[in-house]
Amino acid sequence: MECIREANRGTRQAAGAFGGRVTGTPVVTYTLVAVCVLAYLAELVYPKTVNYGEMAGGAYDPTIHAFIGVAVGDWYRLFSSAFLHEPPGSGIGLAHIIFNMWALIVVGPALERMLGRLRFLSVYLVSALAGSVFYYLLAKPYAPAIGASGAIFGLFGAWFVLSRRLRLDARMVVGLIVINLVISFAVSGVAWQDHVGGLIAGGALTAAYVYAPRSNRTLIQVGSTVLLVAVLVIGVVLRDQNLVHAVMFRV
Repeated sequence: MECIREANRGTRQAAGAFGGRVTGTPVVTYTLVAVCVLAYLAELVYPKTVNYGEMAGGAYDPTIHAFIGVAVGDWYRLFSSAFLHEPPGSGIGLAHIIFNMWALIVVGPALERMLGRLRFLSVYLVSALAGSVFYYLLAKPYAPAIGASGAIFGLFGAWFVLSRRLRLDARMVVGLIVINLVISFAVSGVAWQDHVGGLIAGGALTAAYVYAPRSNRTLIQVGSTVLLVAVLVIGVVLRDQNLVHAVMFRV
């Protein structure tokens, strides 16, 4: 992608421009890749890893003989599901993790250098959370989902915002977003809610980071992060109440 190569060439000049420390090796990007790969290996060794970590609103899982889901208190699934991918023989199998890790490696390093490690990690994790929350709010509660796609779409949104802020050519990333959104809505079984949630959150949080005035930059950046997470938590709580008062568990 030309816009990414262009930013990588100018990374040193842009580093630290938004309050983050100047970084060299993209440690956070590589760590996230490593965590996803290790989680995938865990799935291969112990297939029930998926059952214990997948995103679900509320359902009975006969594989582990238990009710699962955020509605029954498994809030950790909002994050754990973002580090799991479809195992071989399920859905698109190995291609699922390959595409997501490829996208992370392509986009992640430049974003990490420009935003700084902490802000980059915040964008990634908040995007992953937002993707799960949107899925929780909009998908059927008994439909499970896994994948880092929400976080990846958040990075796409972040890249678009940074491109506009730095006046770089954003046409390639716009095309990438459009193509992937079309696939999300056109192909059955794809968690489009996760993708849309991650894209919105990643773009919004990055905008708060890169357009914050220098005088109150850190305060605005921290406040924006806390506010966005709070809104997502409120959404989860409201959905919890909605599901608790409805007959939604399928045995």
